[in-house]
Amino acid sequence: MSSQPGFPAFAIARLPRIEFGAGALRKLPAIAAQYGKRLLIITGASSFTVSEAGKTLFTALQAAGFTWEIRRVTHEPSPHWVDETVAGLQGDSFDAVIGIGGGSPLDAAKAVAGLLKPGNSVMDHLEGVGPELPYQGSSTPFIAVPTTAGTGSEATKNAVLSVSGEHGFKKSFRDDKLVAEYAIIDPDLLATCPPAQIAANGMDAFTQLMEAYVSTRSNPLTDALALAGMEAVRDSLLAFYRDPADSVARGKMAYASLLSGICLAQTGLGSVHGVVAPLGAFHPIGHGVGCGMLVTEATRLNIDLLEAREPDSPALAKYTAIGKLFEETPPNLPLSGEEQEVGDESFLPPSLIRGGLGRGFFGGYPLIHALESWAKQLNLPRLSDFGVTEADIPKLVANSRGSSMKTNPVELTDSDIANLIRACL
Repeated sequence: MSSQPGFPAFAIARLPRIEFGAGALRKLPAIAAQYGKRLLIITGASSFTVSEAGKTLFTALQAAGFTWEIRRVTHEPSPHWVDETVAGLQGDSFDAVIGIGGGSPLDAAKAVAGLLKPGNSVMDHLEGVGPELPYQGSSTPFIAVPTTAGTGSEATKNAVLSVSGEHGFKKSFRDDKLVAEYAIIDPDLLATCPPAQIAANGMDAFTQLMEAYVSTRSNPLTDALALAGMEAVRDSLLAFYRDPADSVARGKMAYASLLSGICLAQTGLGSVHGVVAPLGAFHPIGHGVGCGMLVTEATRLNIDLLEAREPDSPALAKYTAIGKLFEETPPNLPLSGEEQEVGDESFLPPSLIRGGLGRGFFGGYPLIHALESWAKQLNLPRLSDFGVTEADIPKLVANSRGSSMKTNPVELTDSDIANLIRACL
């Protein structure tokens, strides 16, 4: 009788039904008709509604006999925006809520869909704020249509809401009943994304994939999806950034973003998302940009601490596996002159060489160097560019202990988190 443990047990929480592919938006009228003909559409400021895709959709909805109301989200949604929207729509009845846009419209639509019927304040349910009452439902059917490749909100059960300023916060309204009935992912909708948005969203997606992969709650299925997603980002992010008309690249990024949402919904995240929440609450820093600014140093710190404190951690082998994705130079990661001249490992931290990340690509550690290269090529800023200073660090550290930090592969002390932030100033 074998003493070896069996294949790991795991569970997968509810996911939306997924329609993926160029032109998938055309399926929306038929999908929505399953629920009825009265729609609430929540979208961004105006870019979708004035686009050719938007005009085509509204023409098709009208021809099919739908009626609808539109509500717009111009910034990251706040609890006040959700409550005000829900209160203003009481007395009207909607068969489905359609969220069309980036992460903010999707999160806003998810929260509104959850509260239209019960009609109470979202503050009743936000994690870490207020009474944290369990959500009883029921939710209005929700259909998610992302127009960016980054947040993966179309596949998650949480709506992230923000309050900015000195006493600000970023917290989630989270429940399985909030998961979209359908996620319609049409890569053609990404063609109008500006480069800065592509960069921020892409770094968000990669960070979510990597943090899900090394999460303490990862499982064999999410591992497979996360690796596939990171490979897709590796092969397409820079190409999509340089040319949004590249249909292959934007298809791969839409796929990677979807996988990032699926994975994070099952596994949780890590230190980057733990820190980026208070960063975005206290400073004018968008979520994806924040991820891009933090991910290199957070990865470096995790690896160093694991080597020092938990050298047998399976997360070290996972970081090595990610590094192998970058051992050969993909077509979208060209070597600069400086990188071509690096011929030995003498400049590497010993922990990275021992951990297997110090060989191959660029003659140095492939994962860290790839992240550094992306930051340069995507023109990512630093925290100091947003006014973050040494004096802000204690407050950021104190507010970084949300749910994401609990699944980081190594436990971080307050000093560790402070050093992470300091390295990104």
